Amino acid sequence: MTTEHDATILVVDDEESITDLVASALRFAGYEVRTEGNGFDALRAVKAALPDVIVLDVNMPEMDGFEVCRRLRRDGVTVPVIFLTARDDIADLRTGFRQGGDDYLTKPFSLEELGLRIEALLRRAGGEVASRRITVGDLVMDEDAHQVWRGDDEVSLTPTEFRLLRFLMLNHGRVMSKGQIVDYVWEYDFDGNYGIVETYVSYLRRKLSDQGGHLVQTVRGVGYVIRTPGAE
Repeated sequence: MTTEHDATILVVDDEESITDLVASALRFAGYEVRTEGNGFDALRAVKAALPDVIVLDVNMPEMDGFEVCRRLRRDGVTVPVIFLTARDDIADLRTGFRQGGDDYLTKPFSLEELGLRIEALLRRAGGEVASRRITVGDLVMDEDAHQVWRGDDEVSLTPTEFRLLRFLMLNHGRVMSKGQIVDYVWEYDFDGNYGIVETYVSYLRRKLSDQGGHLVQTVRGVGYVIRTPGAE
């Protein structure tokens, strides 16, 4: 499997579950990710090593995200900042932008949308956005064109099938639990119906001509993994 991003993302949120989810999704997308749980640690982390983008929660105790961003801009740090916020009042958004924010997402948010906004900020800032092709054996995914090939044959996938395959390809060789798959493909506010994973894996196998499960393998009691056919 090949995919790589030449960018580091700092994720700052006092809710550990959200931090872990966002960080995992960004790592799976190929970014280097650092995390902090409060504003003071975030400021220290930026001072120690500048990231390329900061994903910053607004509602944190002691020092909220607006104040973190204000102090960063005061100190001359121009790293793009995306606010994560439960606030949708225009006055709050105005405050965020006045403190130096570049973008915002309202909770609950789409992980896919967050990824697209990060890429847009990187392009705007002149950062590198990596090659968007992922390859596992004879399976090739072009993320920009939203196309998949198995050998010489193009495979037509629905958006959900595409996200599922992307997640498995990014984790080539690693067994992903149904819970991890649901978190990534259907996002963290999904209702927990893990049976839908089996259904979509079945769809993928049929479309990939993998009815024997040689490519998308089931690990009983654990989850699913993509392995190059013939690999141990």
